[in-house]
Amino acid sequence: MTRESFIELRSRFLNWKAEGKKIASLTAYDYPTARLLDEAGVDFLLIGDSLGMVVLGYPDTIDVTVEDMVHHTKAVARGCKRAVVIADMPYKSYETPQQAVETAKRLEDAGAQCVKLEGGRAILPQIEAILNANIPILAHLGMLPQHVREEGGYHIKGKVEAEQKALLEDALALEKVGVLGTVLELVKHDLAGEISRALKIPTIGIGAGSNCDGQILVTHDLIGYFPWFVPKHVKQILHIGEDIREGVRKWVEELKRS
Repeated sequence: MTRESFIELRSRFLNWKAEGKKIASLTAYDYPTARLLDEAGVDFLLIGDSLGMVVLGYPDTIDVTVEDMVHHTKAVARGCKRAVVIADMPYKSYETPQQAVETAKRLEDAGAQCVKLEGGRAILPQIEAILNANIPILAHLGMLPQHVREEGGYHIKGKVEAEQKALLEDALALEKVGVLGTVLELVKHDLAGEISRALKIPTIGIGAGSNCDGQILVTHDLIGYFPWFVPKHVKQILHIGEDIREGVRKWVEELKRS
């Protein structure tokens, strides 16, 4: 991305925050979904490493590879004309600043306008290296899915004072180096609101309450396309999985009777 495009994209995110516009964002992993969501007016599409669970059938995001992310990013980019395309950097793909830049460039070459990686001050060298390469970043704080195995599950963050202080300091440090915004996942709702008020960049909540500047959901959760598990924070608007199962069942029965 050129420096001019980088600045333009950062300005777009800052303006969303300044104008008080709620940012609507969803995940996409393929061309038709990306195109439909783009046409529906979603502000940005995330090729999330959540594809490991809802597309590839893994128990979590850990086994998703850079090659997986490149493959799906290309598909989404082909279907998206208006929304910002953001791609997750998968587990163990940004261990060093050099590796972080290499991974970010592969995703950018695949069509991502921005990358997302998990963590705060602990990965500032990687974040700064990516930003210095003129690749925008959406940060991710709170519950970090790539650490789910070591943490033994998905837990609300910010329940104790030390964790609250660390999250706020992480968010401020990320803003200072120039990220576009930060996802707050499973952060205690009042803390998510406090962080949002402290920042000039937008916060994008997932299971973090309504006080964030925007929301992101896994599309499969929102529309019921992965009916075997629905997170507690999701209010489904459709039940696509049930519709497919019932529709195909009827088709099979009719075919066998003919």
